[in-house]
Amino acid sequence: MNQRRPRLDGRAVAALLACCAVWGLGQVAGKSTLVEVPPLLQAAARSIGAALLVAAWARWRGIRLLERDGTWGAGLLAGLLFAVEFGCIFTGLKFTTASRMVVFVYLAPFVVALGMPAINRGERLDWVQTVGLIAAFAGVAWAFAEGFQRPSVGARQWLGDALGVAGAIFWGATTLLIRATSLSHAAPEKTLFYQLVVSGAALAVASPLLGEPWPQRLSAGPGFWLAFQIVVVCFASYLMWFWLIRHYPATQLSAFTLLTPVFGLLAGVLMMADPLTLRLVTALLAVSVGIALVHHGRRAPRATATAGGVQP
Repeated sequence: MNQRRPRLDGRAVAALLACCAVWGLGQVAGKSTLVEVPPLLQAAARSIGAALLVAAWARWRGIRLLERDGTWGAGLLAGLLFAVEFGCIFTGLKFTTASRMVVFVYLAPFVVALGMPAINRGERLDWVQTVGLIAAFAGVAWAFAEGFQRPSVGARQWLGDALGVAGAIFWGATTLLIRATSLSHAAPEKTLFYQLVVSGAALAVASPLLGEPWPQRLSAGPGFWLAFQIVVVCFASYLMWFWLIRHYPATQLSAFTLLTPVFGLLAGVLMMADPLTLRLVTALLAVSVGIALVHHGRRAPRATATAGGVQP
């Protein structure tokens, strides 16, 4: 199927639901792998493994990843931002739950919404989008305060939550960088390859420099979840997203990303017995409503078909 479709059909909806479920499971996978693989090393292995798969895919499809097209500078910076993003997220998972992390990470669309007017003046926020931003930030701030007042997973829960917010900021910054530079015209596979290769190399260097212990063994459980992140999250789900963006309306696709934090919250509660607090549920609802208002406002930012535009 090469032509663009005016609306989502059954195939697209099924693919979107699969992507959202996979992205929601991403935090559970990262948390489960931390049992044996430290955060920066885990992020490095994930990026390097997925980069090899993307390179193999591009070769099979005839996509030239190493062609000189003036994107290497922006690609290098995007990769470094990607590395910091996942360094924050995986380190934060040491101190907070997967359920809380997925809610805080989904502040990224609001970072993009706030930054887009600096790139394109036609994408200024209208009053509906502003209300969405305020609602989301209020809900998240209320949930964040729980880490100081009544932490449910330890005294350093606030630090994990803060690193989740930092990860969201770097995720949003990556998306803005891609939209503002020559990467906006590059093949999505090439943009993704930049992020994976540069982040993998940077994180692989940072891990021993910061004294992370390398695992003596990798048992079945953490090994499965690491492979899941490499093959399913970083490779297969991204390629599926790129295919959807090329064939279906971006606005309709973006609306479905609201389901990702819902899937993530449910996965954390059901699979890891994460505490389900009123504040966290309120934050989830606030973020979901906020994203809906931002996407459906009068001048909602256009969805991007890059890895910076989806939750890895």
